[in-house]
Amino acid sequence: QVQLVESGGGLVQAGDSLRLSCAASGSTFSTSALGWFRQAPGKEREFVATISWHGASTDYAESVKGRFTISRDNAKHTMYLQMHSLKPEDTAVYYCALRFGKWGGSSRLEDYNYWGQGTQVTVAS
Repeated sequence: QVQLVESGGGLVQAGDSLRLSCAASGSTFSTSALGWFRQAPGKEREFVATISWHGASTDYAESVKGRFTISRDNAKHTMYLQMHSLKPEDTAVYYCALRFGKWGGSSRLEDYNYWGQGTQVTVAS
């Protein structure tokens, strides 16, 4: 069983930076692809960023390219999302997800096996 716990969310001003963390339990972390998704009020959950199991490959939603960076530390069983130049439209609950098995990253929600409970990010204008 895998448990994912997000942290690092909060209330910031437009233009600020924030770093989210996702800590995982279980032994499959280092051989699993990972992803960040977000869900704003009244909207569907959407893809933000993903990283392959070995960390060499990443992909981002167009809306965050150049502002967000996904990374992982397999020794610490932790994934990160560094967010810069935050905008009010980045306001959402951010979820981390794990894709079991040595797959590449994915932007599809249905490819992920485990999800965290989410952390709120609010960007004030």
